[in-house]
Amino acid sequence: MTLQPVPPFGRRAPGVNPVARPLGAPVPSGLHPQTPVVVDLGGLAVRRLLPRRQRRLVGPWCFFDLFGPLRFAAGKPLDVPPHPHIGLQTVTWLLEGEALHNDSLGSRATAVPGALNLMTSGRGIAHAEETPPAHSGRLHGVQLWIALPDAQRDGPPAFDHYASRPVVAAGGAQVTVILGSLLGAHAEGRTFSPLVAAEIACAAGGETRLPLDPGFEHALVPLSGDWRADGGALDVETLYFLEPGPRELRLTAAAPGRALLLGGAPFDQKILMWWNFVARTTAEIEAAREDWELGRRFGAVAAYDGPRLPAPRFTARPVPANPVS
Repeated sequence: MTLQPVPPFGRRAPGVNPVARPLGAPVPSGLHPQTPVVVDLGGLAVRRLLPRRQRRLVGPWCFFDLFGPLRFAAGKPLDVPPHPHIGLQTVTWLLEGEALHNDSLGSRATAVPGALNLMTSGRGIAHAEETPPAHSGRLHGVQLWIALPDAQRDGPPAFDHYASRPVVAAGGAQVTVILGSLLGAHAEGRTFSPLVAAEIACAAGGETRLPLDPGFEHALVPLSGDWRADGGALDVETLYFLEPGPRELRLTAAAPGRALLLGGAPFDQKILMWWNFVARTTAEIEAAREDWELGRRFGAVAAYDGPRLPAPRFTARPVPANPVS
């Protein structure tokens, strides 16, 4: 895949460029930053925060792609043809715009802000994601992957659409619980590991204190605005990792902004990631690739108008390359 510094479709929305810390500014204590790499996803430039060399997992969360914010009048900035998955769950969460999901089970659902698309691959599923014909001309969101534990990774595939998520006021912030429990609210969802995901929206001058499970690893990703954590400045579109132990995270916003919080119990099972597969052995990856190329196991995404993605050539040793989300 070729790398592009900016998306060829549309343009970044004004007033949402990352706010950088001053050169040499210290990172808040206990937070370990890692910056994204830019990856071309079918013509859409995304910023990939997981997996990276510094850190490949946050609890069971093994993949984090950020796309947009974009403004466009025509075209399909999001257009990912049918492709296969094994051993994972996909989470599509939008801040702006729409993303149409179709899969080989016959599921069809449009993700919009405040709604969650959650797909469980189990032993194998194929899906496509695209900008629908009727759209707002905006696109900003994330796709996340959750590694499935051994007991569930060979189970049946499934898809769930949740039209709303619980929203809780927390000091000067509104917190949307995407999955798991936080601030006394529980977001229903088909999950198989202890985890949490939440979106935090804060007005200028707002402050919030988020309770943390001390047994979880956590990651905080500022998406827009000008954030401080325990008084230290944060960069937008940077993942800040927290080891297990802390029970609270204090956030303040000097400008209106949004951020994502992910967390989960440390995932103690070794995984191998190649293309769209989360596996344990190279033999599993080779078998999944062969099944996709021969039209076995994954089924067809009949609702997508166009060809499916062919599998790339497999190298002898899988590496955490650039999976298609």
